[in-house]
Order: sequence, then C-alpha cells, then structure tokens
Amino acid sequence: MNYPDIDPVAISLGPFQVHWYGLMYVIGFVGAWWLGRRRAHRIGLTHDDVGDLLFYTAIGVVAGGRLGYALFYGMGQWLADPLWVFRIWDGGMSFHGGLIGVLLAALWYARKKRMAFFTLTDFFAPMVPIGLGAGRIGNFINRELPGRVTELPWGMPFPGMGPEPRHPTALYEAFLEGLVLFAVLWWVSSEPRRRGLISGLFLLLYGVFRFAVEFVRLPDAHIGFIAFGWVTMGMLLTLPMIVFGILLIFWSRRQPVDARAG
Repeated sequence: MNYPDIDPVAISLGPFQVHWYGLMYVIGFVGAWWLGRRRAHRIGLTHDDVGDLLFYTAIGVVAGGRLGYALFYGMGQWLADPLWVFRIWDGGMSFHGGLIGVLLAALWYARKKRMAFFTLTDFFAPMVPIGLGAGRIGNFINRELPGRVTELPWGMPFPGMGPEPRHPTALYEAFLEGLVLFAVLWWVSSEPRRRGLISGLFLLLYGVFRFAVEFVRLPDAHIGFIAFGWVTMGMLLTLPMIVFGILLIFWSRRQPVDARAG
C-alpha cells in the first residue's frame, strides 16, 4: 500500500495556516463537549459546567503534554535550551504527561464542585478516546509515529524512510485507543457503575493497547530501546497505568454504585 499524500496543512490563507493536527484537537474537545452535555445531569453538572471542565482539562492537556514530553523524551534539549519547552511545534507532546495534567485539573475541579474525584473521572473517561483517536489520525497525516518493517499486506512505505513497508502504527492506535476504547467505555458507562470502575477500565485498556502497539512501533530515534533490546519508553510509562487500572478496578468493587456517574 502507498502512504496517502495528504498535505498536513488543512487551510492556508496567506501566512495563516491551520494544520490537520490542530484541527484534530478541536474535534476531540468539541466531541467531548457534545457528549458531556448529554450526560452532565447524571453528576449534577450544568451545560456551562461541562464547558468549564473542558477548558481546565484543555489547559492540563497542553501544559502537561508539553512538560511531559520535555521530561520523558527531551530533558537534554530542555536543559540546553530552557525556552525550547514553549516551542510546542518543535518536538511534540506526551500522552502520559497530558494525562497527568488532566488528572490534576480534574482534582482541582472536583474539589471546587465538592464531588468525589472518581465520580468526575468516571464521567469524562468515556469521552477521552475521541481526542485520542483524532490525535492519532493527526499523527498519521503528519507522517509521525513510524512503525517497524513488515510484510503484512497493509504495510506502507513511510515517507523519508526508504521503500520498505512499515506498520501504520498511528492508525493502529487510532483504532484501538480511539474507536475500540470509546465503544467499550461508552457501553459500560451507559448504566450506573461502582465508583472508579470506568476510570480503572480506561487506564487498563489504554495501557494494554498502547503496550501492544509499542511492539511494532519504532522507538524514538534519540532514545531507542531502554532495556533488553525491546523495551521502549512508551512501554515503561504505560506499565504503571496497567497496574493502577487493575488496582482501581478491584478497589471499585468495594465502592457503592455511583448513580450519578457514567
């Protein structure tokens, strides 16, 4: 298969350019906002509250994602050039850092609204895969996240990396972290569940999906494999999610059914 020749710039008006990757962030937040409004009443939030929550989580995504990338993938560059961290177009974002940023924003908002933290995270966890899936499609259009060489029929030469067909790992992640994760969480959360269950499922399933894809995704060129010749930074950062997700699911079994969550 040939790699689609899609211009990363979606709209160009003179010096003003809108990239597909940026539009994918917009799609993710708009989708979460629309779905959140449908279920806001379950946890006593108004439509305006959903907008406020997404505003704070957006700050968490951007700030946490960039700081996470700097800490996990670019510490040397950050130390050499402290202002580099503000040039978000140079290097990228980290999902794990963005997740930490979102959780901190959710913790602050839950205290502000005087609600249980996991009631809030159970509410918005099913909406997160929309942004994850859209973001991975943006990665694919940007020709990012190259996979390893494969002989599978859907392998495709990666631009700038020679004629060998490679796994389209960004599409794998869009399917698993986006479509599949959303379908599972939205279905499970359609009825009231024990507090913490939905959040635990999110952590566990995302962790398993990401860990699996890392086996066919090339590690970051400036980091490479960090252990045993096959362990990547993505795997290392994802393992705590899997462990904590399992623990949270077991913890939720002792919690009351949260009639307001989901």
